[in-house]
Amino acid sequence: MLRRGKSRALHSDGRRATILGGGRMQKIAVRCCIAGGGPAGVMAGLLLARAGVDVVVLEKHADFFRDFRGDTIHPSTLELMHELGCLDEFLALPHQEARQLAFQIGETRGVIADFTRVKLRCPFIALMPQWDFLDFLAHRAARYPTFSLKMSAEANGLLEEGGKVVGVTAATPRGPLEIRADLVIAADGRHSLVREQAGLAVDELGAPMDVLWFSLKRQPGDPNETMGRLDSGRMVVAIDRGDDWQFGYVIPKGTSDAHAASPRFSARSPKRCPMWPIASPRSTIGTRSSCSRSR
Repeated sequence: MLRRGKSRALHSDGRRATILGGGRMQKIAVRCCIAGGGPAGVMAGLLLARAGVDVVVLEKHADFFRDFRGDTIHPSTLELMHELGCLDEFLALPHQEARQLAFQIGETRGVIADFTRVKLRCPFIALMPQWDFLDFLAHRAARYPTFSLKMSAEANGLLEEGGKVVGVTAATPRGPLEIRADLVIAADGRHSLVREQAGLAVDELGAPMDVLWFSLKRQPGDPNETMGRLDSGRMVVAIDRGDDWQFGYVIPKGTSDAHAASPRFSARSPKRCPMWPIASPRSTIGTRSSCSRSR
């Protein structure tokens, strides 16, 4: 039951505002509210709903389409899918399997990871677009009556009473939303608004690199392997995605804009990844690129 009267809302600009009962504000109450509909948020929602917990997941986007990145489902996650009783259904989705990861340093080649040695049901990494993974989890969770997923709903503040967090506020196409919850989970990414407003400290790892991601069409004669290469202070990873190659080119932190503007990475010219022979100039029709920035 929602309490009447006043509550305190902390908004994204740091202001505290008083929200009165009534008006056009939508109000709901749940046991748990999860801010962020990425893999962590949707999986947490699925597990809680499976346990009978009334949970709502807020996702600010209208769909699960994400920026281009390395879309990997590791053996431990696949084992969890088996424990949830949905592994066969999950692996029926289009994907590739990487059972070994090769690496080349200078002229020396070798295998740095051999998943066939893992004593799990799936000794491989499944390569699958993140939106397919999230769609699958969301549809699976929707089978439970205590699960609710609200798309186009962006958490923009915390509700506080008596110095305690008692819920969140969110912006939706239908207007503002107030969600009262016994537990609030911040799964809204590395720049989490919920974490910031809750005053939770962040451990900065200080990774001195960013990763520039881009894709190229495969050609006849290309190798069938996922591998990385390190040479002359540069590093690149090539992931076999079936019809395409997905490249992750490691660059010094803070130089992504300069690299993106370079002709060799320009979307208007053939892309060429330094020190990688299979990335010689070729058609870039239908390719995408983005940069993953570390803290």
